[in-house]
Amino acid sequence: MIFKIMKTFVVLVVMATFGATGVSAQESDDPIIIPTHNWNSQIVMSHVVGKLLEKAGYNVEYTPMDSQEVYESIRLGDVTLELEVWEGTFGQSFNAALEKGGIIDVGDHNAITREDWWYPAYVEELCPGLPDWRALNRCAPQFSTPKTSPKGRFLAGPVDWLQNDQERVDALGMDFIVVNADSASALWAELESASRGGVPIVLFNWTPNFIEAIHDGRFIEFPEYGKGCKDDPSWGPNKEKTHDCGNPPNGYLKKAAWEGMEEKWPGAYRILEKLSFTNLEIAEMAAFVDVNRLDPEDAADAWLHENERVWKSWLQ
Repeated sequence: MIFKIMKTFVVLVVMATFGATGVSAQESDDPIIIPTHNWNSQIVMSHVVGKLLEKAGYNVEYTPMDSQEVYESIRLGDVTLELEVWEGTFGQSFNAALEKGGIIDVGDHNAITREDWWYPAYVEELCPGLPDWRALNRCAPQFSTPKTSPKGRFLAGPVDWLQNDQERVDALGMDFIVVNADSASALWAELESASRGGVPIVLFNWTPNFIEAIHDGRFIEFPEYGKGCKDDPSWGPNKEKTHDCGNPPNGYLKKAAWEGMEEKWPGAYRILEKLSFTNLEIAEMAAFVDVNRLDPEDAADAWLHENERVWKSWLQ
C-alpha cells in the first residue's frame, strides 16, 4: 500500500514538472526555430536535432536562411540556434555577432574541420608538385574552361559562403578565375563529370563530408593560416594585401544559440549543450541525401534509427 502511494506521488510530481508532453511547465510553448542552409549535412542535422527536441516535447519550426545572415538573426532572436558554425566559412560573421551581443557560443562538436581548395588524386599525375599551391599555379592552363581560358578555373562554393577566394587569388598572384557554383550539389556534379573523363579540376571541398568516402583527393597547401591573414596586410608573404594564406587546417565546428534560449527553453538548451557529432556522424548525415537519395527528413529518421546509442543520453 505504501509502495502504491509513493508510486502515485512520484507520477504526480513528474506530471506537474514535465506536463503531458515532457516539457517543464515553466518552459514556453513557442516554437524553437531552426534555420536550414544550402548544404546537406546542415539540413539533415537540423532535422535530426529538431526531431530530438520534438521527442522531448518541444514545438519546432524550420526556416531556410542565408548562411551568413543567420548569426544576426539569432542575435535578434528571430531564429533560435545554429548547429554548424564552420570556422573557415562563418567564423568572421559569428565573431562579429558575438561582439554585438545576443548570441552565445554553445560549444564545439567533436569534429575537426577543413575547408579549402581540393582536387581528386588523379590530378597529381597531370600536375607535378601538387599539393603545393605554386605547382597548381604553374599548371593553371590545364584547369581552364572556354569561359576562363587561358586562366584556370577554380570552382568555388555558393556566393553566400564567402570564402574570399578572389582575395586569395589576387593576394597570391594566381592565374585562376573564381567561378561560383550555385549549390553543393552543383559542386559534386562537376566533380563526378570531371572524374569520369579524367579532366583536371580544382574545387571547394570540406571535411567532414561524404565525398572523402567516395573520392580520394587532397587539399591544396597554401601559405600557413595565421590570425593576421584576413585583416592585416603586413602579415604573410604579400605585405600589401590580406588573404594570402590557406584556411585553418584544424578548424572548429560550433553550435550557437540566441542568448534567451536557456531561460525560455532550459531543457532544450541543455540538450543543445550535450549534443556533439563526430566527423563520421556528420558525413553519414550528408551521405543519406547525396548517396542514398533520401530527402532530408527521411535522412534524419534513418540516422536517428541507426544511431540511438549516440543520442539517447542527450535526452536523459
